[in-house]
Amino acid sequence: MTKTQITLKEAFIYWLKLGFISFGGPAGQIAIMHQELVIEKRWISEARFLHALNFCMLLPGPEAQQLAIYVGWLMHKTLGGLIAGVLFILPSFFILTGLGFIYMTYGDNPIIQGIFSGIKPAVVAIVLFAAYRIGSRTLKHPFLIAIAAFSFISIVFLKLPFPFIILFAAIIGWIASHWVPQAFKMTSHQSENKLVHLPAIIDDDTPVPAHAKYHLTLLFKTLAWGLIIGGVSFGLIVTRFGTEHILSQTALFFTKAALLTFGGAYAVLPYVYQGAVEHFHWISAQQMMDALALGETTPGPLIMVITFIGFLSGWMNHALPNSPLWISGFATAGVATFFTFLPSFAMIFLGGPFIETTRSKLRFSAPLIAITAAVVGVILNLAWFFAYHTLWKNQTQQLDLTALVIAIIAFIALAKFKANTLAIISASALFGLGLGYIT
Repeated sequence: MTKTQITLKEAFIYWLKLGFISFGGPAGQIAIMHQELVIEKRWISEARFLHALNFCMLLPGPEAQQLAIYVGWLMHKTLGGLIAGVLFILPSFFILTGLGFIYMTYGDNPIIQGIFSGIKPAVVAIVLFAAYRIGSRTLKHPFLIAIAAFSFISIVFLKLPFPFIILFAAIIGWIASHWVPQAFKMTSHQSENKLVHLPAIIDDDTPVPAHAKYHLTLLFKTLAWGLIIGGVSFGLIVTRFGTEHILSQTALFFTKAALLTFGGAYAVLPYVYQGAVEHFHWISAQQMMDALALGETTPGPLIMVITFIGFLSGWMNHALPNSPLWISGFATAGVATFFTFLPSFAMIFLGGPFIETTRSKLRFSAPLIAITAAVVGVILNLAWFFAYHTLWKNQTQQLDLTALVIAIIAFIALAKFKANTLAIISASALFGLGLGYIT
């Protein structure tokens, strides 16, 4: 007998499991969901899955988590979306806060330092490969290459803020679409799976469920709830601690970061670096490197590095003076995580009904394609930043040849042999640990 519905219990178990196995960055996480939801479980059809993914790719924020929210919402209304989105990041939150405690307590231990000495060069390769991968898929026209070059020059040499670069790229894209339309031709996601499947529970021709139909009243109601939850939460923090307190600044800063993450985590990390390291001086550049290294090795979206950054910020600045340092770190990590991911829930619940109702009309816009091109330049800048802080000993002219070799091998493993990110990080950590014992 063909299964006709997914129970909330089945969905809960699946999303919880996904939270623990979602390694490999957004591409890996989306691949895992596609394999299980589309091919194995047949909970949703290929076309419906890719339609949801296309929408999530247009939004700022972590597209893999947003896709989980969308599918959870489509199956089980708002509760289903909340369960999917929260369980997608919850395991990673506790893992990263635990690692933050270990890092701050035992970070000077030679074993920990040896592990990080191996991981950091691998991270350089991973970020550089991310720029290559996104660039090869995006920069199909000389005009888009020029936008990427402009972005790199603007952030490296002109020191322009990330939000300005994104806004300027969007304006350029909108203007250029009128006289270079060929530069912004859409490319759709194509299924690599050619097998014939049984009908999915949410199939191509399955009617839009009542809760997923677009209504203007529902739009305003959802928007109001999002603003109330965010506003009340921020208001409680400000009322208790004031506007200049690190918790208030963390809430505001990471809300802005969440709304500017076009292109995924690699694109927003330079903005987080500018704020957390250069502007607020919450953490050091070295700690930012360590945060990304840990983010690459734990499940959940890569943007979860903000949890680790929040923990370190709260610990180092003693956000709650009357509490132990780990409580300060945990509180700041919680605030950073909550305000980073709240917009993702709001955007899916706001846009989902419209996207479902107008499934045959969804299109990529020229401004968003231009933003994606600019993101390539931003990621190249991030690769340069990490390389500078990793390959040159204490930022001197002395090149760390061991780190360079690790970075090159890691890049070749990614580009040539399609190696798994977690495997590369693990191997590099073991190499660094072994090298630490030898030296």
